[in-house]
Amino acid sequence: MKKSVYSLCGMCAVRCPLRAEVEGDEVTWLEGNPHILGGALCAKGSAGIARYRDDERPHGPLIREGERGEGRWRQVSWDEAITYVTDKLKAIQKKYGKESVMVTSRGGPFQNQYKTFCHAIGSPNYTNHDCTCGRNTHHASKSLYGLGRKGLAYDYKNARHLVLFGRNILTSLKVAEASAVVEMLRRGGKITAVDVRVTPTSGKANRFFLVRPGTDYALALGMVNEMLKQKAYDQKFIKKYVKDFSKLQSFVKPYTAAWAAKECGVDAATIKAFVTDIKQDMPRVIFHPGWNLARYKDSFYVSRMLHIMNILMGNIEVEGGQFFPKSPADCGKKGLRNVDCPKPDIERADGCGSTYPHLDKGPGLEHLLLPPMKTGKPYPIKALISNRHDLMASLPDKEQLLDYLNHCELLVSMDALWGEFTWYCDVVLPESTFLERSNQLVTQKGLKPRFAIRQQAVSPRYDTKPSWEIYKMLADKMGVGEYFPYETIEDYWNWQLEPTGYSIEDFQEKGFVELTDEPVWYDRDKLDGKFKTPSGKIEIISKMLEDAGIESLKPYEPPQAPEKGTFRLVYGRPAWLAHNQSTNNPILSQLTPGNRNNIWINREVAESLGIRNGDWVEVKSAGEYGGPLQAFVTEYIHPEAVYTDHGFGKEVPVQSRAYNKGVSDAKLMTGLLDVWDRAGGAVALCESFVTLSPCEPPADA
Repeated sequence: MKKSVYSLCGMCAVRCPLRAEVEGDEVTWLEGNPHILGGALCAKGSAGIARYRDDERPHGPLIREGERGEGRWRQVSWDEAITYVTDKLKAIQKKYGKESVMVTSRGGPFQNQYKTFCHAIGSPNYTNHDCTCGRNTHHASKSLYGLGRKGLAYDYKNARHLVLFGRNILTSLKVAEASAVVEMLRRGGKITAVDVRVTPTSGKANRFFLVRPGTDYALALGMVNEMLKQKAYDQKFIKKYVKDFSKLQSFVKPYTAAWAAKECGVDAATIKAFVTDIKQDMPRVIFHPGWNLARYKDSFYVSRMLHIMNILMGNIEVEGGQFFPKSPADCGKKGLRNVDCPKPDIERADGCGSTYPHLDKGPGLEHLLLPPMKTGKPYPIKALISNRHDLMASLPDKEQLLDYLNHCELLVSMDALWGEFTWYCDVVLPESTFLERSNQLVTQKGLKPRFAIRQQAVSPRYDTKPSWEIYKMLADKMGVGEYFPYETIEDYWNWQLEPTGYSIEDFQEKGFVELTDEPVWYDRDKLDGKFKTPSGKIEIISKMLEDAGIESLKPYEPPQAPEKGTFRLVYGRPAWLAHNQSTNNPILSQLTPGNRNNIWINREVAESLGIRNGDWVEVKSAGEYGGPLQAFVTEYIHPEAVYTDHGFGKEVPVQSRAYNKGVSDAKLMTGLLDVWDRAGGAVALCESFVTLSPCEPPADA
């Protein structure tokens, strides 16, 4: 007999709401939640069935027997694995201090349990992947509004103009967000795209700036200069809410449209026409401030200037602009209860909040927690627990990363899939796939906030467990079980719902509980108190930055030009791949020819090197790493750059579909683990250069 199970997808970081159709103990159909997404689901989500049926994943708890990375394991019981980990943790904490443990994850709505465990056992060093993703955007937003990067959201559907700097929004792919952008286009809205290559999103744009790599900040400065010149800004909004606007006017005076055009390699008249265009569309104009902006050394200032252009539009709390995501309290409702524990009163080992007072000490910065493993300064980090996060695929420069990890006495991976980090660990605690597990209830903020549920659709095929249960087991063995006050997921849900007045039965009809019937907007004339800066205003000159000795408005510095014969490496991904999680999926691995990434090369550059479309090319980093990729020759990429998809070049033998297929962009980024933005905190992943030379195809191509 068929039944519907409402849940949340787990194939990427978005967690779209979905409906699973289940017969017996098999999922036979997946679609987006029809009450929210009208049934729409992307290719990754649809391949969720293939993920849980895939046998190329850990089948039970494992303890390493051979050398790290050798792949010799002993499958053990959960009790033995948990006892092994907790005994090791206790011994390490006794020798090096309670703060010597680091816990990391890929972020998301279930972080409370990871963070609570880390803090409960006495360490402040919880972190996540965001140094390779959104930290620059987060800190740029905080410096202007006093709010993190999710402190404002976007009403795409009602916008008249969407401006995207390197944001491939139709591929990235939040189903609800992409659907809203498509609806905006259907209603006559426009897209202006800025990128170093043509993407599916820029293919839908009304205006496209193909810029020289690393010059986004120059273009943003030129746009602001022209906006001020054409008075394309909301003077009333700025007078009421913005501090130090005159300093912005003085700062951008030298950065004219003509100057920016020359620096970026675009047309000045097009910049001016763009500004004239958005002046007519304001305030319903959105400048997306960036998602993954861990790219260049000045990406923090790119994001800051994009935020400033939103401010000039006066687009806060207006239809088609930005809005404050509303919480249960905005609907007169009580929020969900979540596990929590006070953070230990110890400075973080990464220096966030102390050495770097302007950098958020919430999740800190993952890459700055690695050197203490080797140096012991300010104190040693000797144990690392990672939750569904492959550090070796996301952080640059594997050799340097291993040099740090090899000083750790315990590496633990909690993941449903194999990855290079999991393969290298001492202990694997396998998590069930998202269709095999339930999770804690979550709040999804927005104009119409709601509570949402992930429910188990089928039984685990192997000896795996959900993370809430694994952390409960670890916490009990470490003597801090009181911070996880449940025995079953039903206990957990009921405990969370207790203050709200709702019950778990309220989720069964649609898979969520909506907290209001109508969108909630704040009065735009009464936003005082909403901006959490020291002054309570939007701060062009940030007290937080200035107190840390960092410029709020940084003069432009041209990017490093590639040396002769080298090219700047840029990366991204197609709509069917999620970071490094998809290239071994039985279905998704078939969507890329040969399951290998290729390398985009500018047509004129390729001709000068004697490379034709489809030829094999040796792509090599400044270090020793490299490999053969097939050339995709096109005029739609800047001559200084080459592009490849992220997530390939895996070296885990048990992943037969992805093993040694393609080249890893992360491993090509030699020396970049220490190249990061002091203002925004993110690693500068696009400050890497590679060489190209014709080569023979690999034997299995």
